[in-house]
Amino acid sequence: MNAIAAQHAALSARFAELAAGVTDWDAPTPVREWTARDVVNHLVTWLPGMMKGYGVDLPAVDTTGDPNRTWAAHAANVQALVDDEEELARPIETDQGEKTVGQAIESFYLPDIFMHQYDIAKASGQPVGWNEEILAGIVEGMTPQADFLHASGQFGTPKVLDESHSLEDRLAALIGRDPEWTPPTR
Repeated sequence: MNAIAAQHAALSARFAELAAGVTDWDAPTPVREWTARDVVNHLVTWLPGMMKGYGVDLPAVDTTGDPNRTWAAHAANVQALVDDEEELARPIETDQGEKTVGQAIESFYLPDIFMHQYDIAKASGQPVGWNEEILAGIVEGMTPQADFLHASGQFGTPKVLDESHSLEDRLAALIGRDPEWTPPTR
């Protein structure tokens, strides 16, 4: 198994574990105006659309049913893509210049799965359980880009926390989440 396929398998499996612990798919998340279901729907819809724009066929999945089944179908589709060495090496033209399919998945999609684990975990009262090594690398790589993250409109207002805060809190704040957020009592 190539490195991107292995990363995807691990990240999608962890996301599936967290999703399996969701008992209320309409529960709010740290992403303003998103429910737990919306997080899954976001992850399974934007990637096929983006890849289609790059000339890569990634089947869309039905988002009207059980989010666990939706995630499983999507994860299987992505895994089939990243298991295909030829497809991973194929050059595509992205908004950030030429990349391979693999580089696009690794740059754009894998971090998104990782970060949205936070939202699913918090919405359902579970520990995030982020891989500390990946977490440290993302915090280190994204902290200098706080202004860019904010300008992109793809994150809430980022906040850079100092090293006295946990890595989890630092990444949550960096991607515009309130590290102190808890689901409202209903």
